[in-house]
Amino acid sequence: MKAPTLRPRSTEPAEEGTEFVPIGEAARNEAPRATIDPDRTLSWLRRALPVMRAHKGIFITALVLSFAGLVLVVQIPNLLNHAIDNSIEKHTVPLSHYVWWIVGLGVAGGVAGYISRLFLFETAYDIEYDLRNIIYEHLTKMSFSFYDRVQSGQLISRANSDIRSVQMYMTFAPMILVQCSIAVVAFVFMLSISVPLAFIAMATMPFVYFTGVKMRNSMFPVSWIIQSRLADVATIVDENVNGVRVVKSFAAEQQQLRALQGAAERVQWGYIKDADLRARFTPLVQNLPQLGLVLVLLFGGYMVIHGTLGIGAILAFNAYLLMLQAPFMMLGMLIMMGQRAAASADRIYEIIDEQPTVTDKPDAADLVDCSGDIRFSHVDFAYTADAERLVLADFDLHIAPGETVALVGRTGAGKSTVARLLNRFYDVRHGSIEIDGHDVRDLTLASLRANVGVVLDEPFLFSVSVRDNIAYGKPSASLEEVEAAARAAGAHEFISRLGDGYDTVVGERGYTLSGGQRQRIAIARTLLVNPPILVLDDATSAIDVQVEQMIHASLRVQMQGRTTLIVAHRLSTISLADRVVLLDQQRVVADGTHAQLLESTPLYAEVLAQAAEFEADAEREEGPAPGLDTDDHDPGRNGRSPQ
Repeated sequence: MKAPTLRPRSTEPAEEGTEFVPIGEAARNEAPRATIDPDRTLSWLRRALPVMRAHKGIFITALVLSFAGLVLVVQIPNLLNHAIDNSIEKHTVPLSHYVWWIVGLGVAGGVAGYISRLFLFETAYDIEYDLRNIIYEHLTKMSFSFYDRVQSGQLISRANSDIRSVQMYMTFAPMILVQCSIAVVAFVFMLSISVPLAFIAMATMPFVYFTGVKMRNSMFPVSWIIQSRLADVATIVDENVNGVRVVKSFAAEQQQLRALQGAAERVQWGYIKDADLRARFTPLVQNLPQLGLVLVLLFGGYMVIHGTLGIGAILAFNAYLLMLQAPFMMLGMLIMMGQRAAASADRIYEIIDEQPTVTDKPDAADLVDCSGDIRFSHVDFAYTADAERLVLADFDLHIAPGETVALVGRTGAGKSTVARLLNRFYDVRHGSIEIDGHDVRDLTLASLRANVGVVLDEPFLFSVSVRDNIAYGKPSASLEEVEAAARAAGAHEFISRLGDGYDTVVGERGYTLSGGQRQRIAIARTLLVNPPILVLDDATSAIDVQVEQMIHASLRVQMQGRTTLIVAHRLSTISLADRVVLLDQQRVVADGTHAQLLESTPLYAEVLAQAAEFEADAEREEGPAPGLDTDDHDPGRNGRSPQ
């Protein structure tokens, strides 16, 4: 059976009334029910309340059941008091009566506690799910300028450990407070037994409160430092895992271990300081209620001796105070959780409060029936708003529909920048970029990027199968379509030799493949989407010349009827173009065919000579350039099985 091939784009106009239909896969996960309140003047907890309120039904049920279970259990000491007075001392009521009541209350309290904790944990994980989705959805909307300056380890830390800190406090703090509130119920029972002794028993509680406030104020800055330094450790680990080849190639393992050791020591200092504060304050918070037990034994014993209080009352008071110790022991943990959650929330809000700089206008229109007419008009651009030197200055370029143009220039001339501006990775500072007469800022990002396919000079592959990588932009593509795109990119032959063919799972970032293989898969990924505008940003730099010639032969077919912008260094790549544009001093300095520029522009010949010299030097020093694809003659290389 003859393998399918990709057809070049038709030059026939599309039918009128055609609407933009995204070909990407729609999200199938349940969206968060609420989001973070954008009002920055509110406290961190009030900003997060909408997320908690979205799950209020099951959460309130958990709290009510928890309180009900505690109310049932807190009656047991009172029953014990009556049992001693009525059954043991006076013999007026059978002891079994109280025994069955205590057993029944214990069982009912246990059932309520079980259901309460089940609902509580379900709420906790629902809130964590919502927070993770809120942050990730926000990250997907952020502009490239944001990722240019933010470390990935910082983002990973905030999306994991910081979210967990906030989730734990939001769900478990109310539960702990409910358990502490049982002190009120216990106090009411104490009052019913003896008013003076009840106030004596609770005399230490104001001191517990003031100690807790002091503990909270002391721990907040330390908690913030700990979370920040944990993110620094995550950054170092992330960079070393992703850059392991560079680390090992320079034998820099010890250097990186020292860097990690320094970051870990800074975290250690934070944890030790945190432990020191807890060691100072937690024993006070936990043991002050026990002073109440001493006072109850002292004054209660005096009252029993003088006949104003029964022995059962003393036992009941002791049971209530012992029952109150657990909540107050958790109070110290609650304060610690609160300070860590506040620090984590501040770090999360730093991300959420930052807005993308490249967004759709409210009245943005979809780009449909794209013919591929491109015009750069007086474009000024710099990667940072305060940069004094522009990357592009008064840049003008027009590319007609179906035309193939090569951008040539020295390193740093702005060639890749032109490619990034075309599909609004960044917005221009001045001037405009138009496609089919529409300013790209007036178009929806989804439709713009669906019509402008980009193959970057550093192709990124995901840790999934080769087929899934090629079908990334069109998940519904059949295997025949994937194979056709791979053939067009010159990748089908080496993919067929992989252990599992198109089902072979590539390593992280595709490092089990050579640089040239990754580039060919990236080209296939873009060709499968079949965009009317194609941008090749030095997309064959790691491919052997012989293999490159085969790819070019296929690309010439694919470029028919398609507007193509090529960022080029090699003469072989320039040969694909109808026209060559030379960049220098942040603008176009020459425009024409390859032969015309060679004849009229000495700078053009100089740039080509420098590029050829650099490539020749690389080959002399290292053989093929790093990652160079030499047509895969080694059968055991790049993740393939021996044939």
